[in-house]
Amino acid sequence: MPFGRAPPRPPYGRGIEGEVVMTRATYPDLSGASVFITGGGSGIGAALTEGFLQQGASVAFVQRSDASEFVAAMTAKHDRAPLFLPCDITDTHALERCIKQASEAHGDITILVNNAANDKRHATLETDEEFWDWSTAINLKAYFFTAKAVIPGMQRAGGGSIINFSSISYMMGNAGYPVYATSNAGITGMTRALAREFGPDRIRVNAIAPGWVLTDKQKDMWVTEEALTSHIAKQCLKDTLDEQDIVGATLFLASNTSRMMTGQLMAVDGGVVTTG
Repeated sequence: MPFGRAPPRPPYGRGIEGEVVMTRATYPDLSGASVFITGGGSGIGAALTEGFLQQGASVAFVQRSDASEFVAAMTAKHDRAPLFLPCDITDTHALERCIKQASEAHGDITILVNNAANDKRHATLETDEEFWDWSTAINLKAYFFTAKAVIPGMQRAGGGSIINFSSISYMMGNAGYPVYATSNAGITGMTRALAREFGPDRIRVNAIAPGWVLTDKQKDMWVTEEALTSHIAKQCLKDTLDEQDIVGATLFLASNTSRMMTGQLMAVDGGVVTTG
């Protein structure tokens, strides 16, 4: 298999020149929905923003880095723009202000996707308190306070869907990022606790644990031919994952198609881990 490239996918559909393309379901209940995504302007987050736009949703997203070029590209492609709100998600008050602004623009948020994360590599014996606080602020604390901020609007709306992005890293027991792995285990616990607490309000809370998705960042920083070959050997399915593999699962959990699914962790990883 050429380095960094996926083997051919099965023929789910064919483009006009015969190339293999992925088909995607349409969820009518997502049309017009108010969606809020953290880290929605790059990597998996950008694919999620576009996926919801294609469903007809009104999308707002926060990101620390500038996403104006992405917004312009989405506007040109779909003739409608997502609302980009620059924000450092570790600043809880700024995050709350952005959620308020998104709600004023699109109505009460009924779909939240907590996607933003940072998997910076680190070793336990070299980790100090400052790094711990920085990492957990991004990878766990922001998830809790984003959910807290949108729940009152979901209660007013009569329900909603919160989708928290975890990772298979903590289930694999990988070394190299212990604080990140700890945060992802915490996300799963938080997901189940919130699902139980707010189920009576018809607010569903689920988590997605992606496998190794070959985003540009992953290719630039972590992917080597040896590491990729070793990881694919652990998968049941031998294709590599890309951002679109995560979009379909997210749209399903956001829509009423999954209306009786809550408190669950869905691994989208080609079959590396099991959650039962």
